[in-house]
Amino acid sequence: MRKALFFLLFLISFSLVTDNSWAQFNRKKIKRNNKQMSKFKGNKNSFTKQKQYATVGFSINALNYFGDLSPLSGAASTDIAFTRPGFSLWGSYRFGPRYTVEAAYTWGTVSGSDYKSADPTDENAVFRYIRNLSFRNRIHELSALFVVDYFENNATYISRVKLTPYAFIGIAAFYHNPEAKVNQESTLAEAGQWVKLKPLGTEGQNSDKYNINQYKNLQVAIPFGIGARYRLNQALDLSFQLGIRFLFFDYIDDVSASYVDLGELDSDLARELSDRSRELTSAKSNTQRDFNVIDAFTGDQTYIGADGNTYDVFAGYGSDTHPDNIRGNAKDNDLLLFTQIRIAYILGGSFRKAKYR
Repeated sequence: MRKALFFLLFLISFSLVTDNSWAQFNRKKIKRNNKQMSKFKGNKNSFTKQKQYATVGFSINALNYFGDLSPLSGAASTDIAFTRPGFSLWGSYRFGPRYTVEAAYTWGTVSGSDYKSADPTDENAVFRYIRNLSFRNRIHELSALFVVDYFENNATYISRVKLTPYAFIGIAAFYHNPEAKVNQESTLAEAGQWVKLKPLGTEGQNSDKYNINQYKNLQVAIPFGIGARYRLNQALDLSFQLGIRFLFFDYIDDVSASYVDLGELDSDLARELSDRSRELTSAKSNTQRDFNVIDAFTGDQTYIGADGNTYDVFAGYGSDTHPDNIRGNAKDNDLLLFTQIRIAYILGGSFRKAKYR
């Protein structure tokens, strides 16, 4: 009986000591955990991989051209009347709170006309009116862009900002092939038709005399610009974007250098589209040109070409012997302006709702 009582007292004492020790241990552990939690910042303000997402989109574009057939000299001169439509398809991937990469395909047409754009009463533009060149060029472009938003979003796409401006820059490869319409009054078989200009070598590219390299149909450009993106709903964005394509050549319009000896060109079609100053009507509209202005500004010139034929031209046009035989301005490359209204659909990336238990 005494042994049983002693054993019971021992168990009670051991239990009290153990409970007290365990309580002290728990208090230390809780204190330590509370201290760690007070220092924990979490990742609620960081852009994790789970917040990345992709988009696909479509845009309607308006294309304009700055170049040798602009109303006046200088990259700031363009004719809004020659704005032409186009479209783009693209996909993008947002990998940071402000940063997106985008790949796009764009198609569109640019065009220009001296007869339409140049004011014959303006002494700074009458040269272009007499020159009377025109063109169109259909562009196929593949581009890769890096886009930076003004406002960041560290949350998921669901919590993206309502409106944010952005800027972009990238690189593009595009295919082009300038064309001109042969005057309807021409005696050539191509009268009234659109023809490719590059094979004709209108500035002597096919002649050994002038040492002018032929331009390539495949070119590289630097696209850059600004825009503003508006959140329509959880998955749709609407954007307005203005972009410039900086080109590394000056032949988007097939015009850059000087007039050449027409006898150096290898076809009547090339000669007719190299110097169009004496055409009685505009090629596109078949409208009568004002020769009172032309006669007041320049006079006639006759010369024997390299092929032995005699050519009648205006002084400074259609000849390489006149001191002012400038056809274009090779000092400045052409520019393209793309204005876009864009709609984008967010695919959602790898975002998932939090789990609770």
